[in-house]
Amino acid sequence: MPTGARIDPYGAYNFLVEIDGITRAGFQEVSGLDSTQEAGDYREGTDPLTTRKLPGLNTYSSISLKRGFTDDQELWQWRKKAMDGKVERRNLSIVLLDDAREEKLRWNIREAWPSKWEGPSLNAQGSDLAIESLELAHEGVEWAS
Repeated sequence: MPTGARIDPYGAYNFLVEIDGITRAGFQEVSGLDSTQEAGDYREGTDPLTTRKLPGLNTYSSISLKRGFTDDQELWQWRKKAMDGKVERRNLSIVLLDDAREEKLRWNIREAWPSKWEGPSLNAQGSDLAIESLELAHEGVEWAS
């Protein structure tokens, strides 16, 4: 039996986040890449005793970004503008790289804005890094390759 070409999965550790207008933003973790479409029930009087499932609206989870806390305030300033009622929407891309650090996959996120910022948990008895997280509400994700 001939052997086919081996295709290894990509590592989840090798990624970049590109945000319009943010120049310094290396992240430790990204989560929330998903979409959901609710199924609505519908039945006409002449239908059998089951309901039809009709597609509903698409919804997207917030994107969560985590990084080591530094004195760089760019992400905080973006969040502060939203808290002050001046929501600044930006597009972003999450880029998955292969082991040679070449782009393999890209998810483009539309009209994102920071809906939540969380500062680090502090513990004088630990040696963990201080991590900040930012949640981004958005209006869609597209997979580009």
